[in-house]
Amino acid sequence: MGEVSSAAYRPLFPLEAERTVYRKLDLEPPRLLEAGGRRFLELADATLEGLAVTAFFDVQHLFRTSHLEQLRAVVTDPESSPADRFVSLELLKNAVIAAGRVFPSCQDTGTAIVLGRKGQAVLTRGDDREPLSAGIRDAYARYNLRFSQLAPLRMTEEVDTGTNLPAQIEIEAVPGDAYDFLMIAKGGGSANKTFLFQETRRLLDPERLLAWLEEKVAAIGTTACPPYHLAIVVGGLSAEQCLKTVKLASTRELDGLPDEGTPSGQAFRDRGLERQVLAMTRGLGIGAQFGGRHFCHDVRIVRLPRHNGSLPVGIGVSCSADRQIKARITAEGAYLEALDDDPARFLPDARIDIGAAVAIDLDRPMAAIRADLAKLEVGAPVLLSGTLVVARDLVHATLAERLARGVPLPDYLKDHPIYYAGPAKTPEGYASGSFGPTTAARMDAYMADFQAAGAALVTLAKGNRSRAVAESCKANGGFYLATIGGSAARLGRDMIKAVEVIDFEEFGMEAAWRIRVAAMPAFLVIDDQGNDFYRRLRKARGG
Repeated sequence: MGEVSSAAYRPLFPLEAERTVYRKLDLEPPRLLEAGGRRFLELADATLEGLAVTAFFDVQHLFRTSHLEQLRAVVTDPESSPADRFVSLELLKNAVIAAGRVFPSCQDTGTAIVLGRKGQAVLTRGDDREPLSAGIRDAYARYNLRFSQLAPLRMTEEVDTGTNLPAQIEIEAVPGDAYDFLMIAKGGGSANKTFLFQETRRLLDPERLLAWLEEKVAAIGTTACPPYHLAIVVGGLSAEQCLKTVKLASTRELDGLPDEGTPSGQAFRDRGLERQVLAMTRGLGIGAQFGGRHFCHDVRIVRLPRHNGSLPVGIGVSCSADRQIKARITAEGAYLEALDDDPARFLPDARIDIGAAVAIDLDRPMAAIRADLAKLEVGAPVLLSGTLVVARDLVHATLAERLARGVPLPDYLKDHPIYYAGPAKTPEGYASGSFGPTTAARMDAYMADFQAAGAALVTLAKGNRSRAVAESCKANGGFYLATIGGSAARLGRDMIKAVEVIDFEEFGMEAAWRIRVAAMPAFLVIDDQGNDFYRRLRKARGG
């Protein structure tokens, strides 16, 4: 039994002192008040609103220097695969374009999350969630961002809110006279790769734990745009505390935790296990999306106290759209974390390209496109030029319902390859906004019926797909190509030459679009024989 502490409360997350570099914003500073021998800071709503606007603009366009350094390290690592280097270079190019503050780094500009720690000497006049929400609404309305939040009207009926609200806003009261924030733009792809497992004490056997983690981490796959910042949390006083800690660890918010626990119970990082798991991820063969060693940039593993009858384990990632930013309000004014506005300095001098890529002309009959793809091995790089039709979740769901009622699928699904995507707003003077791929697997359930009807015989998106899709491609002569997840700004500015709505305009960004692309890089992942590039990687490592 652990020794009994004389103190009833000890911090569960004892962190080192703050090291973040901030820049001061031109916002109204707090007003100083004296009452009862204490000093208070009175904060105007306009300061909170302005802070949220600036934070959610910056975080859509800029990254932390440490993230850019890690991408550069992949490019220069002599052990990186050609695909590792190519993907990471494209992500650096994407960061350079995004830093121009016109194209957001990802077309999925995410759910807005605000985690606040409000000092008890900070006074505000009302509900702080009001001005913070107003700032978020204004940022998404003012800039080239995407509205992604759906409001349920009934259990099975939803509408886009048209504001990207509601936001997830959580504010904690803490001692002191500062107001600290962590603001996150969390896209659906990486959010979907957050997992909770309810395990038992037996998992804490070291060999069993490492083998279990290898299985679960490999199952994350590539749909959330690696290389990842991987977070693992073992323990927690509740399931929700475990998962919130996963989110914080994935943003590197808990990097300052100690290396070991105490009898009274505190969070700590297991840095030795972090090194083991990082080495394990490099042996998976998945790499930065298309094979290699850089599946993860880094690993954070946090151990928490737990109830003796419960062992929650949480796993999550921050993806290539690694978007979080700190903010702080003190007596001196409002401050925002200084993200890196010069990613171009991380670009390598040497030319790195996709390799011996096969050019595919998409402006030909579908039979000719499929004949060209049938000559290639899975894993082969291609460069796509011509017409694509964009259709994703809502279009697929609506057309599937019609097909079930005997209504034929539209010709545009049969005549052109289908790109699963949904654009951000188009900047003035450009053909397209940020327009990267969405997760292919969400459309897997439709593939057998659509392909049997002669549609969706060539699809393009990101990430791995189910065995059922490979079987459908084999049965129907279909192909699945994957392009680089996380390079939406580069695709939108440099490779997409024309965009028009052709159906379902009422679906907003989820409408059906016709686009023209030029030299868009992709890899053949599933062919018409049912061969699957990612399944081949798993077999190669004995999985």
